[in-house]
Amino acid sequence: MLAPGRWSALILGMSLAAAAWGAPLIDNERVTVWDVPLAAGVSGPTTPQSEDVVILFLEGGRIRTVDRTGNASIVTRNFGDSVFVPKGTGAIDTLVSGGPAHEVMILLKDYPMAAIANTSGFPTAFPRAGAVKMLDDSRFTAWHYSWTQGVPTGMHFHDKDFVVAFRYDSVQSIAAPDGASHMSPVKAGDIVFLKRGLTHSEGLTTDRQSAVYLELN
Repeated sequence: MLAPGRWSALILGMSLAAAAWGAPLIDNERVTVWDVPLAAGVSGPTTPQSEDVVILFLEGGRIRTVDRTGNASIVTRNFGDSVFVPKGTGAIDTLVSGGPAHEVMILLKDYPMAAIANTSGFPTAFPRAGAVKMLDDSRFTAWHYSWTQGVPTGMHFHDKDFVVAFRYDSVQSIAAPDGASHMSPVKAGDIVFLKRGLTHSEGLTTDRQSAVYLELN
């Protein structure tokens, strides 16, 4: 626990941190998503206390987390790490060293939606070879994946809505089951929400790409 004097300073710091961050990047019936890059000494926004939150790490570092009661911890985070923050926690992350860090903060709304039946004839997007599961809950699955240039994924079906954030600049060739394809450029730090029902394969045409995913159950 923090001493009383430091508690007052913490409350002030939490208020300033919350005010310093602008509108969310994504806000729909299922999630609200904030893009949270952190330089050394910089604090992110307070996690909303009204709903559960998941934090995905595109880049890591030594992160100090302080909740609304003053409990504090310091943990080294790496690419692909995922942290579940229960509603009511009111946590603030600060990059102590390393980095710069890059968090994707996702508020989970109370809008359950069952996965759609997979009639595509192809496997679902997750699990897949090379994908690493980090968190699994009745409401979501968090995982990360790294592509290899010139080695496309198998054709797969996205049976769930999902948030994906990309680590590097890249271009991928996206192919549909009918043979149609298009090039999909992304920038490092791009974050998107995609609806279930997609069927495709992904082939990396540039040198590297990794991504963190949150699939919504």
